[in-house]
Amino acid sequence: MNSSLEGRVAFISGAGHGIGRATARAMAARGATIGINDLKQEFVDEAVAEIRALGGKAIPLPRDVSTREGVREAVLRLAREAGRLDIMVNNAAWVRYQPLAEITPEVLDRMVEIGFKSVIWGIQAAAEVMDAQRGGSIINVASIAAFKAPMRSMVYSGIKAGVLGITRAAAAELGSRNIRVNAVAPGAVPTEGTAKHRNADLDARRIGRTPLGRLGTVEDIADAICFLAGDDSRFLSADVLRLDGGASETSL
Repeated sequence: MNSSLEGRVAFISGAGHGIGRATARAMAARGATIGINDLKQEFVDEAVAEIRALGGKAIPLPRDVSTREGVREAVLRLAREAGRLDIMVNNAAWVRYQPLAEITPEVLDRMVEIGFKSVIWGIQAAAEVMDAQRGGSIINVASIAAFKAPMRSMVYSGIKAGVLGITRAAAAELGSRNIRVNAVAPGAVPTEGTAKHRNADLDARRIGRTPLGRLGTVEDIADAICFLAGDDSRFLSADVLRLDGGASETSL
């Protein structure tokens, strides 16, 4: 397999922590220049410093990707500074789990803005600058919740199912420009952001339902995203990789 991303330029939203940061490290290790986006300046600075300390190339892009203007400004800046854009990873999310009766307009709007609208704005901005000859790869981060919803996840599961619909529609529209659009659907992955929704008993039950006998890691997801970004997946589009160790497709 040719895992090299040498000479390519990638934009990653929500790259200051969790899956986004692991993906930034993995792509930088494969030779890509990474546009590090996050809402908080300190997260961006930490991620950029880490990649540069490891010998990689990173450009800080602190912007609010919940708005069309924020995403477009960040993507255009990366394309200007790096000279091109080859890879777009729409990873940013803001998550709250609530029972139906407790869902508020404020929570709903914020989750939709960051987890759903930002994917559309990210694809739109990427398509604007991706070269028609070179094409590009767009990867959207969905969730296994799009297929198998946990309790109190109506908004989250709905958004992630919508991300899969966006992925298929964008792949159909952009294929003629040699732009591939795919998604990953991680299962339970321990991160800073998911820590408050996890406990030892819940993790043990999840592991017990997983054929591979463990939870996923951010590196597992990052490596799959790198696969979708690179030439080994050159004929793969409009698809989703379920990254849950087989839990959603088996019954243990």
